[in-house]
Amino acid sequence: MKHFKFNYLFTALVFITILASCHKDKVNPTPDTPTAQRAGLYILNQGNFGANNSTLTYYDYTTKVLVADQFITANTTKLGDTGNDLGVYGSKMFIVVNNSNVVDVVAAKGAKLIKQITLNQPRSVVFFNSNAFITSYNGTVSVIDTTSLTITKTITVGSDPEQMVISNGKLYVANSGGLDPTPGTTVSVIDPVALTVTKTITGVLADPVTLAGDAYGHVYALSLGNFSTVGPGMTIINNATDVVQSTTAVNLSYNIPIVVNGDFAYYFTADNKVAVYNTKTQAIAQANFITDGTTITTPYAITVDNITGEVFVTDTKDYASNGTLYAFDKTGKKEYTLTTGINPGKVALVNK
Repeated sequence: MKHFKFNYLFTALVFITILASCHKDKVNPTPDTPTAQRAGLYILNQGNFGANNSTLTYYDYTTKVLVADQFITANTTKLGDTGNDLGVYGSKMFIVVNNSNVVDVVAAKGAKLIKQITLNQPRSVVFFNSNAFITSYNGTVSVIDTTSLTITKTITVGSDPEQMVISNGKLYVANSGGLDPTPGTTVSVIDPVALTVTKTITGVLADPVTLAGDAYGHVYALSLGNFSTVGPGMTIINNATDVVQSTTAVNLSYNIPIVVNGDFAYYFTADNKVAVYNTKTQAIAQANFITDGTTITTPYAITVDNITGEVFVTDTKDYASNGTLYAFDKTGKKEYTLTTGINPGKVALVNK
């Protein structure tokens, strides 16, 4: 998802105040017993840009205890400034901290710091064949060996790359160009084994930010547009030919994560709903996934548990105070809520 795009953010920063907390809360109400495979979930809270107040909330499925900042609990130091992404790979978790220019590699269980890797404005992380791939705003993708935790190669892509996805054995990179006067309109394709760019896909809607792939040969790119002549929308790429299949204007929220689970893709609309797109029929399945009347003030992140079908949506509310995570069952009914830190931008599930 595109969080804290700097050229659009400075006006909003005038209204942001600093608020941080580190405590344990009992969750009320408690959720139904989740799958025995899951130990719990992490919520990466970005905090406020420049305020050094990112936090890592952890909810333990067994004890039903919520730790407001598991990172500072485990390491007695702050996480840093603008935590942008996190991903679990085996026994390790990679936390991308954009404005601190670091990637913190921690133990997936407990979040104890293993190693800190310096990168230039890192943005997002994905994994393939024992490598972590991390985009940076200097127009590169860094390849990190997940065993040695060393950077083995740096691959040049487009301007201001954001999110990535692995699809059909290839790595797709959204080249947003979001810091440039003219936003980007390309997606880079990388061979994740040879570690080389094989193609640059053109004709993508302006300012592509988030990517997802389905089981039917499609890569979905959500774009913000150029805020003047081109509005937000969705580009669908054929992952066999690596050409744009279609572009469609979509009434998207400014925060535009997209996640695919099975035959359905979920993303936020401008009226703060969770749209459901059927990836098999290539049509909107539901205008709003939430079926019980629950309203989200400012939707920010979305994650689906592919085992239970649960959908997790975070609400950043006013960008300045603690947010909320909503857990919905697969029918769109609210199960429980959790208090998060400021600007909860990513959710990751961790197994036992």
